[in-house]
Amino acid sequence: MSATAVHSLWTTAAEPIAKIDAPKIEYGQLSPTLIVLGAAVVGILVEAFVPRKSRYYAQLFVSVVALCAAFAAVVALAAKGYGTTRAGIAAMGAIAVDGPALFLQGTILLSALVGLFTFAERRLDPEVHGNRVDSFAAQGASVPGSDSEQAAVKAGFTTTEVFPLLLFAVAGMLVFPAANDLLTLFIALEVFSLPLYLLCALARRKRLMSQEAAVKYFLLGSFASAFTLFGIALLYGYAGSVSYGTIAQVVDGTVKSVDPALADTMGNDALLLIGAALLVMGLLFKVGAVPFHMWTPDVYQGAPTPVTGFMAAATKVAAFGALLRVLYVILPGLRWDWRPVMWGVAIVTMLGGAIVAITQTDIKRLLAYSSIAHAGFILAGVIATTPDGVSSVLFYLAAYSFVTIGAFAVVTLVRDAGGEATHLSKWAGLGRRSPLVAAVFAVFLLAFAGIPLTSGFAGKFAVFKAAAEGGAAPLVVVGVISSAIAAFFYIRVIVLMFFSEPRPDGPTVAVPSPLTMTAIGVGVAVTLVLGVAPQYFLDLAGQAGVFVR
Repeated sequence: MSATAVHSLWTTAAEPIAKIDAPKIEYGQLSPTLIVLGAAVVGILVEAFVPRKSRYYAQLFVSVVALCAAFAAVVALAAKGYGTTRAGIAAMGAIAVDGPALFLQGTILLSALVGLFTFAERRLDPEVHGNRVDSFAAQGASVPGSDSEQAAVKAGFTTTEVFPLLLFAVAGMLVFPAANDLLTLFIALEVFSLPLYLLCALARRKRLMSQEAAVKYFLLGSFASAFTLFGIALLYGYAGSVSYGTIAQVVDGTVKSVDPALADTMGNDALLLIGAALLVMGLLFKVGAVPFHMWTPDVYQGAPTPVTGFMAAATKVAAFGALLRVLYVILPGLRWDWRPVMWGVAIVTMLGGAIVAITQTDIKRLLAYSSIAHAGFILAGVIATTPDGVSSVLFYLAAYSFVTIGAFAVVTLVRDAGGEATHLSKWAGLGRRSPLVAAVFAVFLLAFAGIPLTSGFAGKFAVFKAAAEGGAAPLVVVGVISSAIAAFFYIRVIVLMFFSEPRPDGPTVAVPSPLTMTAIGVGVAVTLVLGVAPQYFLDLAGQAGVFVR
């Protein structure tokens, strides 16, 4: 090396290094997510170091405390004005802390807390070798029917790993509707999806069906994630940024150049339209909208029922929150392009879910198709593209989540020798055998049907009113027709329970612990309160219905 080259190296090295600023993280504004993530890590340590006999109570304690603390943090942020006047962007632009984010995070945390009680139920199955057992496999890693599984059952093992898995899923769900850039959105999607894939495979009974459901969910979910990631790549090529606000500015034409390296692709409308379509497809998969719904019936039927209830409620809340933010923050300038498409999706989702549900003979599959129809009803509020549309969707999601968890909690109580008696024929005469359980389930079914004085009526009225005022009156007509069709199969189940003779070999109704009783009681209370006196909560959703940009 020449002396000149050596001198060049020395002089280059001697030049002052540019100052690197430390990242600015607003930990207080991120506290709900951080609390849940920290508790999930503690749950893993509990699995590693706490004796097996004590893990159940330790995990339950950690999970309940974490979810309550996280909800308290959400309330504290809202009280300080982060949902209204102090709304802003945190974590260097990655997370939005605004009204919709806090409202949805609170809904997810309360749904998770109620769902956690059904996870922890240990009195429904008969004792196994003197040990109380729950709805989950004795040993998740064992092959169904193998010697290792039999040994785990005989030893009375329980899969307490479901508690940290639940917390990891909740943490991802908290970030998903609050994500303010596309990479954060995708990471949150994977963080809450992967634990759900595992939870779906852990049913104590019918393990092969449970594992089949998990594989279907994983494969189809992987395809949806691939579509989402490809859409993110195309949108980055279009805008030169993954930030929601920057992409929106490029769409509106207020920003012409963000990344010189992408000068040849920036502003290419083909990238925008295809990327937006792929991204929205991935989100519609998560909400269970037609034609991206094929996973829903099989997964709802095969997964452990506590997981089904939690997934049907919390996942829908998180996914609709993310869909709202993408459409209202990134793509408001394209509303005339995406609204006709969403019209079609909403119509086929409402009608398809309601019509196919009529043919179902399994209660869990019936509720699965019911959830598909409800996704269509919620899409009517999304299509309104007005502040009232956002607030109506927020209210509907809050009401729907508690009804859903309560309904699936009731399903866990009706049992026969093979476990849960989910075939509709076995529910005949349930009102005579157990009037209270049948009456509670009837309340949830009436709420699903949208009968007055239930939360379902208030939610449907809110979204249909917003849709009509937003210029989607024909969609409201389709929604009313779909609701009438859905009311048929809900009332059919009620008639079956109260006006049919009970079968001699009919199922029994298990006596649950206070945990499941609390979950069902909260579901009934919320259903009636939001139905009888919804105005305060509608106003709360209205105050929380403004996105920060």
